[in-house]
Amino acid sequence: MLGRYRTGGGSFRRPFVQGCAMPPIEIRPFRRSDRDQLTALVNAHIDAVLPGVSVSPNAVLGQLERSPDEPIVGPWIVARETLVALRDGVLAAAVHLVRYGDDNRVGADMRGTGELTWLLFRPQEGAVADALCAAGLATLRRLGVTSIHADGGLPAPATYGVPARWPHVAAALDRAGFRPGERIEAVLVADLADLPGATGRPDLALRFELGDNAPRFSAVHGDRVVGHYEVQSDLTAGGTLSRLDGWADTWSLYVEPDFRRRGVATWLVGHAADRLRFGGARRLLDYAVIAPESDVEPGLLPFLTAIGFRELTRTTRGWTLGR
Repeated sequence: MLGRYRTGGGSFRRPFVQGCAMPPIEIRPFRRSDRDQLTALVNAHIDAVLPGVSVSPNAVLGQLERSPDEPIVGPWIVARETLVALRDGVLAAAVHLVRYGDDNRVGADMRGTGELTWLLFRPQEGAVADALCAAGLATLRRLGVTSIHADGGLPAPATYGVPARWPHVAAALDRAGFRPGERIEAVLVADLADLPGATGRPDLALRFELGDNAPRFSAVHGDRVVGHYEVQSDLTAGGTLSRLDGWADTWSLYVEPDFRRRGVATWLVGHAADRLRFGGARRLLDYAVIAPESDVEPGLLPFLTAIGFRELTRTTRGWTLGR
């Protein structure tokens, strides 16, 4: 009988014979000639979390060669390697590895550690992923790491940790001996058309300025700042990530405890939403910690869903080998 398969941007038909041995798996370092197939694999995993979003081969290569979105952690990396697994010449799985330095400039929790920055494969290629994961762990051990962790950080927003949309990745990490950390975060998105708009409040004044990470909207009561909201309106990296056009991302939302449940957060989001809409943004991402309970900000998730956000996925962080 004939089976239909799809790889990259095209599809083809190949014969399938019951009981026929599968082609052998080849595991080797990534080559630039693999970039289109690897990008297709990356984008399949991004699309499972962020509808309609994809990244270019240059964005993928940029992550393999450096860490452009990690200004703090990126300089701590002293070695990078990407391995791919091919079956019958087709890229079936890939893993990106990093090793952090041992010196004092590296954060104490990451000093001397190794990481699977991501492990990607099609769900039907579990056996290939297992072989590739074993090769990646062997590579990190040869680099003399003190411990090994795993993440899912792709070169797109909201694709970090191991999202619930990637159960095949979680299963592969489990088979390799990784155990998930306690931290679980909800990833949410809102259509900006659904969010409230700015309203007047005689008790509050709006201050708008550049914050620590993005433009900041601050609520000022008298001479006191009682809350702020930082939101990044352009995620295209100057146009290089064109499919992220129209997406915005939340950096922080904070209201002083004695001003909570008084509409300050809704007022801030309304002002930010009006500015984002004016700038052409259509969707806004936000995040809420679900576990552990000690890290949960009470009321945040119900607040976000009440004003128009909905969950895209939940993601588990802190995967550690042998824990």
